Amino acid sequence: MPSIEELIRTWDGEFVISAFDAPSGAWIFIAIHDRTLGMALGGCRLSIYPTPGDGLRDAMRLSQGMTFKWAAIDFPFGGGKTVLAAARPLSPAAREDLLLRLGDMIESLNGLYGVGVDLGTTPDDMSVIGRRTRWVFGQPSANGRGDPGPYTAMGVHAGIRAACKHVFGAPTVAGATVLLQGVGGVGRPLARRLAADGAALLLSDALPDRANALASELSARVVPPERVYGTDCDIFAPCAIGGVLNERSIEQLRCRIVAGSANNQLEKDSSAERLHERGILYAPDFVINAGGAIAHSSLEVLGWTEAQAAERVERIYDTLAEILLEAARADESPLHEAVRRADRNLERGRTARREKESLKPA
Repeated sequence: MPSIEELIRTWDGEFVISAFDAPSGAWIFIAIHDRTLGMALGGCRLSIYPTPGDGLRDAMRLSQGMTFKWAAIDFPFGGGKTVLAAARPLSPAAREDLLLRLGDMIESLNGLYGVGVDLGTTPDDMSVIGRRTRWVFGQPSANGRGDPGPYTAMGVHAGIRAACKHVFGAPTVAGATVLLQGVGGVGRPLARRLAADGAALLLSDALPDRANALASELSARVVPPERVYGTDCDIFAPCAIGGVLNERSIEQLRCRIVAGSANNQLEKDSSAERLHERGILYAPDFVINAGGAIAHSSLEVLGWTEAQAAERVERIYDTLAEILLEAARADESPLHEAVRRADRNLERGRTARREKESLKPA
């Protein structure tokens, strides 16, 4: 495992702020990847990691993913992410103190980076951070818009319909079998949308009681976590942790489409190639899962109405449809076209910045 110094030295991002929080025993990593299009926005992930380096690596990957996300959907923000890498479960008091110290760090950046909810954190956690900084989004109060999960689910639902149109010829999941891996903050509202559309649902979760409860509500079947990848389905929707699409799991998949909300679903970029070789359509995660980011940034930063935000989230259908069409024409994984789209928007941003700089008085 490379050292923290080596990871930072070889990274292509702008900068990393790191700190060891002695009272909690956790490491704080704020990774800022690219602010070409605007201030960096990205969530705060809190999890237990084997080593601090694992937490830093996650922060870097997630931060880069946010750069691609904002650029692919052409939104005026940059890529950033926070990871709180804990060594053990935290008591409520230790968790609160850690979040307050994170808030101080974010405030010291003076608007270079804004934070929101991610895996392991909640809107209530954003309220704690918000006691120390203005640059926080998704609080469950008049100061914010709360849980981004339903908006993320809305966007994934739109993307799944676009993938169905591309593969099956109709923009609907009616009659299709969808296997959701993870039925938490995004998987649960997504499952309800899919059930309302007439999909046959298979649900899996690391917390069996959560999967069983939702399955009873939606007349779905539960799949044990260890059997997920080898289960027959039309659509596999990863909605939990990242890195689930790797050389081992891809060979087991028995589906036509992979389209879910989890960040960094591919263990390696080459995993996208193997999915393409197997005839499995992959909806790039940083495109299809952008709904929560779109909604919170547009509502809390850009001043849009909820109707405007919802309409823009639904346009993930059009964005993904265009990416899938271009990828099919080139006979390649949609990941390549999604990255090219992001790169084009980033280059336009760099050109605009250079032109603006050239107009400044000497």
